[in-house]
Amino acid sequence: MQKTGLIDGQAIADKILARVKDQVDFLHTKNVQPKLAVILVGDHAPSIRYVTRKEKAAAEVGIGFELVRLPSDADQTMIIKTISDLQTDPNLSGLIVQLPLPEPLYTSEVLNAIEAARDIDCLTDVNMGKLIMNTGWITPPTAAAVFAIIKDQPINVVGKNVVVIGLGALVGKPLSVMLMNARASVTTINSATPDVQAKCLAADIIVSGVGKAGLVRGDMVKPGALVIDAGVSFVDGVMHGDAIVDEIVDHALVTPTPGGVGPLTIAKLLENTVRCAARQHSLTLPE
Repeated sequence: MQKTGLIDGQAIADKILARVKDQVDFLHTKNVQPKLAVILVGDHAPSIRYVTRKEKAAAEVGIGFELVRLPSDADQTMIIKTISDLQTDPNLSGLIVQLPLPEPLYTSEVLNAIEAARDIDCLTDVNMGKLIMNTGWITPPTAAAVFAIIKDQPINVVGKNVVVIGLGALVGKPLSVMLMNARASVTTINSATPDVQAKCLAADIIVSGVGKAGLVRGDMVKPGALVIDAGVSFVDGVMHGDAIVDEIVDHALVTPTPGGVGPLTIAKLLENTVRCAARQHSLTLPE
């Protein structure tokens, strides 16, 4: 296993996307056209950027794509009605509501309006419960992206000390559960956690998903560790991760931002879309 340097997330994503394209081609032979729909509320610039990347990647592997844009003042009723209308489409394989919503107070109600069988972000209560019980057929895309990086090294997480920084619904919470299900020794860190540096220095793997530039520094990472940066923030329009890569890359493995977890998250989202399409038609995908 490589011990230091940058991890090329795009290269790993390309391998996944090649497999997804083959699976889409297989579904086409069965007259199944996988389709992904995205609801975008408002004009949040990073969200628009993410949706554009998803649309481009979907086109490259042959997945149908529909974008529904709603105004910033769209209320809970309007968003849920849009979800319900989209779900009348029998060809719809996956549906996501791009987060964050302009009004986050009703995010849970909106997400739970998505049918679990089409919830490719795995954010409904049903799919989160299946994740905890290790009974789901798909996994949250960003957490799955982290596992894809670990597998590519390759690293067996059984018994490994893993620190997860941040407990958000998109990264920290589902990832911690998946790591525990995989028998890793997991330490979670939040804003109230003491001795963060000491905990990180004891870790074989550090995953950060906070969205705070400069959070993970070189003196928090032991030699030969793996740092997976799943946090994103924008400073003066420039994308940053949580980790200061230049302080880490000479003594540990680290993912860059951009070019690390991001491309893999999109690849895993599309993989989920294809899996849902196959499941809806009782088909077994080629691996």
